[in-house]
Amino acid sequence: MTEQPTLTKAEQTRARILASGRALVLARGFSGVGLKDILIAAEVPKGSFYYYFPSKEAFGAAMLTEYVAEYLDGFDRIADTPAPAAERMLAFFERAPGGPAGSMAERCLVVKLAAEIADLSDGMRRILDDGVGQFCTRLARLLEDGAADGSLLPQPDPTAAARQLYAQWLGAAILTKLARDPAPLDEALTDTRRRFCRLPTA
Repeated sequence: MTEQPTLTKAEQTRARILASGRALVLARGFSGVGLKDILIAAEVPKGSFYYYFPSKEAFGAAMLTEYVAEYLDGFDRIADTPAPAAERMLAFFERAPGGPAGSMAERCLVVKLAAEIADLSDGMRRILDDGVGQFCTRLARLLEDGAADGSLLPQPDPTAAARQLYAQWLGAAILTKLARDPAPLDEALTDTRRRFCRLPTA
């Protein structure tokens, strides 16, 4: 087992600011969180914040960059296992309706921020858009793997199918958030199994 590198005090402070700020943004949105809120949550003075982030937008960009990297890494850790592709894909999507970190509706920054930052910050918009593009590319590759190993139904255009599948899950997460009801995410999982998988779903 590879040991995680020890963070310096400065790296720990930066990480704390990002983690505290992300929690606030998930709860209130980017515009609904002020610098003072982040300082209080992270327990740092204003000077420490500006040492790492020259502006709130720079903080937002760093937060989203970190989030995208974590999201893609989480997918890769599942997708790179030797299981059939259908099992790998379902293992990823089965976490969406709920888990230790909450449902996709509660923890996904794309769900929370896509509409808001599209009009607020082009830099932040591009980070999320690029992250979504990278995820869909990975998902398309998994669909191709599944067609090859026989566990997933072949798609005429895996790239388009991956984008549509992600859009379905994103929409389900938004509806779950709006209704405060997990049914749309549960329905998305059932539909994903039905439309894509050849493996038994019982």
